[in-house]
Amino acid sequence: MRRFARVLPVIGMSGMGLAGLGVCLPAMAQSTEITVATVNNPDMVTMQSMMSAFHQAHPDIKVNWVTLPENELRQKVTTDIASGAGQYDVVTVSNYETPIWAQNDWLKPLDEDLPEDYDVDDLLAPVKEGLSVDGELYALPFYAESSVTYYRKDLFEKAGIEMPEKPTWDQMKEFASKIHSPSDGVYGICLRGLPGWGQNMALFGTMVNSFGGRWFDMDWTPQLDSPEWKNAANAYVELLNDYGPPGVTSNGFTESETLFANGQCGMWVDSTVAASYVSDPDTSKVAEDVGFAQAPYQTTEKGSNWLFTWALAVPQSSQHQDAAETFIEWATSKDYINAVADEKGWLSVPPGTRQSTYDSADYKQAAPFAPLVEKAISSASPTDPSAQEVPYTGVQFVTIPQFQAIGTRVGQLMAAMLSGQQSVDDALSQGQAFTERLMQQTGKPQ
Repeated sequence: MRRFARVLPVIGMSGMGLAGLGVCLPAMAQSTEITVATVNNPDMVTMQSMMSAFHQAHPDIKVNWVTLPENELRQKVTTDIASGAGQYDVVTVSNYETPIWAQNDWLKPLDEDLPEDYDVDDLLAPVKEGLSVDGELYALPFYAESSVTYYRKDLFEKAGIEMPEKPTWDQMKEFASKIHSPSDGVYGICLRGLPGWGQNMALFGTMVNSFGGRWFDMDWTPQLDSPEWKNAANAYVELLNDYGPPGVTSNGFTESETLFANGQCGMWVDSTVAASYVSDPDTSKVAEDVGFAQAPYQTTEKGSNWLFTWALAVPQSSQHQDAAETFIEWATSKDYINAVADEKGWLSVPPGTRQSTYDSADYKQAAPFAPLVEKAISSASPTDPSAQEVPYTGVQFVTIPQFQAIGTRVGQLMAAMLSGQQSVDDALSQGQAFTERLMQQTGKPQ
């Protein structure tokens, strides 16, 4: 890959001096502006605050930011890339979009341009695989997450119960019943109930897997009315109706995180990215009492913990691909992680992407939950997410274009179950019919 620093020595010379020497200023010596489209979450905010380090190394690249809510980001970026408008030079994508967009030739392949010191082999294997097509990377991981069980050690000790390393959902129900105390402002369990394919369905999709279910059989026939789906849905509804907080259909990740950090949840199953937040006394009232376990399973551990990655990619429509690649290499490098650790502390580094982070003694000391998080991410298997054979990849989602619509609709039906507007059987029957109809209209994936 071309490096801009190589042309810097001529920038300070006058135009007349250069002309007299018969030297033409290379095009890349001009200041290059790139536009980065990203989400407004803490790790991305940290990246923006580290830009002085990038500008010091690459003074000839100016970075403009477009920061949007997740749903709006996806909509605008998809429209821009699909139309070839070229508004964005760097886009924030997940392991859901990346394989689909790469196959559409919307993203620039990256392997050939990555320098040796980027150390691709240091990337955690499941994370790297989720951003690759036919073994070639199309996005570089900024941070990655799986799911874990958070619980209150003080409440468990008081109730005389012990959390296993990887509980079953039946055990979670039993534990919730023993620590549920609404009169004391403590609910047995918090889970996402806010409808959305990236909200309640991220959690519920892994429940379905752990009950032995799948989204589609090998002929792409939907399986939402199967016994496994019904068993998972009944367990989900009973847990939250009997031992969850009120208004659960309004609680997504952020709301649940706040409830747990405020001491209102005895247990919470959600993203590993919250580990730092709930363990920090500055942000969590229960920091000293937080325990960690693997995400629950029921009949199988396959697909019981999710894998999600926020990554940076360069659209084929970008007019400044060299500068864009320079930026995403910097933002996802070992040097960037170390720079964040030096300036903001190890708890602020983007987690889940590199083995070297989890090998760091300093990181382990600052984040005692690190080994559990590494195990959760490393054990996630998007290519083998169910006890039954499946034609798709993805743990909490299915990597096909139709899934956003399917997940959104089924998420709404799950919320209707929780609020008592529909029975489990009726809601899943509607989800089955919707998915069958959509797949008939769009055709089976190739």
